[in-house]
Amino acid sequence: MLPRFSITRRINFAETDMAGVMHFSHYFRLMEEVEHEFFRSRGLSVVMHDGGREISWPRVSASCEYSGPLRFEDVVELQLKITRIGSKSLSYEVDFVKDGQRVATGKLTSVCVAVEAGKFSPTAIPAAIRRRLEAAR
Repeated sequence: MLPRFSITRRINFAETDMAGVMHFSHYFRLMEEVEHEFFRSRGLSVVMHDGGREISWPRVSASCEYSGPLRFEDVVELQLKITRIGSKSLSYEVDFVKDGQRVATGKLTSVCVAVEAGKFSPTAIPAAIRRRLEAAR
C-alpha cells in the first residue's frame, strides 16, 4: 500500500441536505481540503511561484463513489494517496473513512500549469516540486 496523508474533521450542519446526510458536492470540497493540507505538509501550495512564474493545479478529472452516508457530527478521516505523478499531472485517491469503514472514495487528477496573463499553459512539474511530491510516495 502506498503511504497516505490524512486529516480528520467533523461534518458540519451546513454540509448536510434535507435528508440529513452530507450533500454530494461537499465530498469534492473535502477532497480539495485534504489536497491543500497535503501540499502544505510538503512545504508547497496549490498556487505558488517558480522562477518568476505562477504555478497552479486545476482539475481535469474528479469523481466520487459513495458506499455509505456521512451525517452531521460524524467524524471522518480523509486519507489521500498519490496514485500517479506524470510529467505534467498528478493523480490522487481520497478515501473517506468513518468508524474504520470506508464510506466513499474520490479520485482527482490535476495538471500543473503556468499562469500568465490569466491563461493556463500545461507545464512540466518543476523539479523542486516533483522532489517534494515524490518524497510522499
